[in-house]
Amino acid sequence: MSGLRTVLISTGFVGVVGIGYGMWSVITPGEERKREMLKNLPEANPLRMEETRKRNALMMQVLKEAAETDDNIARGLGPMRSQK
Repeated sequence: MSGLRTVLISTGFVGVVGIGYGMWSVITPGEERKREMLKNLPEANPLRMEETRKRNALMMQVLKEAAETDDNIARGLGPMRSQK
C-alpha cells in the first residue's frame, strides 16, 4: 500500500511539473516577438542612451563628492530648529 502511494504521489508531482512547464512555454514570447521588444527598448534610441549616460555620470559625480565629504546633509533636512 505504501509503494502504491509513493507511485501515485510521484506521478502527481511529475504531472504538476509537466503542466507548469507547458504553461510556461505557452506564455513565453517567440523569437520574432523578442526581437520586436528589444527594438522598442529605450536603450535602442542613441539619443536616449546618451542622455542616460550623462545622467549616470552626473549621479556618480554627486555620489563621489558626497563620499569625500564629512558633512551630514541629512542634518539640514526636516523642520527648522532654533539654534542655541
